[in-house]
Amino acid sequence: MDYIELQLRMEPLNDDTRDIAVAQLADLGYESFVDTPDGIMAYIVAQPNIDPTSHAHSLQMPSGVSLRAEWRTIADQNWNAVWESNFDPIVVDERCAVRASFHAPYPHIAHDIVIDPQMSFGTGHHQTTRLMLRALLGTPLNGRRVLDMGCGTGVLAILAEQRGAASVVAIDIEEWAYRNATANVELNNCKRIDVRQGDASLLQVLQVDIVLANINLNVLLADMSAYHQCLTAGGLLLISGILDADVPTIIAHANRIGFTHQRTELLEGWAMVAFERKA
Repeated sequence: MDYIELQLRMEPLNDDTRDIAVAQLADLGYESFVDTPDGIMAYIVAQPNIDPTSHAHSLQMPSGVSLRAEWRTIADQNWNAVWESNFDPIVVDERCAVRASFHAPYPHIAHDIVIDPQMSFGTGHHQTTRLMLRALLGTPLNGRRVLDMGCGTGVLAILAEQRGAASVVAIDIEEWAYRNATANVELNNCKRIDVRQGDASLLQVLQVDIVLANINLNVLLADMSAYHQCLTAGGLLLISGILDADVPTIIAHANRIGFTHQRTELLEGWAMVAFERKA
């Protein structure tokens, strides 16, 4: 399977301009992002209808920001080399480390998670993944059933099992993410994670206590009802993948469906929002 690498150079460049571009590209289907000294590189599965030049031209950037775009097609086997050159370990709240298999272990950290990301999103480097990891570290999970929707690498599902979840279902629509999450589950010796490929239609036969969804705004809005239906009364919904400016939209939509807003946590312009399903 081939991939498209879209390189964007931005001037002036700052965290806000990067975040704005990443959010819009995520809505267009780009799943993986790497910061560069002058912008970002974004990755999407190569398909006949994918036009990265058009995608770059469609981005709505703040006044005064100029973009230069280049793209190329890369082969699947090249991706690991890209990640090895860009992927450094992270530690969240001194309780959770996320590293690749080629990094040294963190024996003093309670949750030492090994992730070989390939083409999947979710190494903990992006603010949204860090927000979700932090939220999971603060949520009681012992004996609870968890759904990780849009699981990417499976990092959230792996942390959920390590923190005592009775069962975890991890779902992603992309075949390469399904394969990557399955490999990472095995790499971390997880026994209670069921990785599946599909979309929100798979939730019709599920009942869980906690839903994790680190996706993008459009998908979250479209699938919110499905999350509500598969949650038990009093169950928790933890979502991210959205900018802080999108929080009022998410809260209003969730309230209409039957969720109660619990809290919002922000990190560098991105948000994690927690809800409880009303009884």
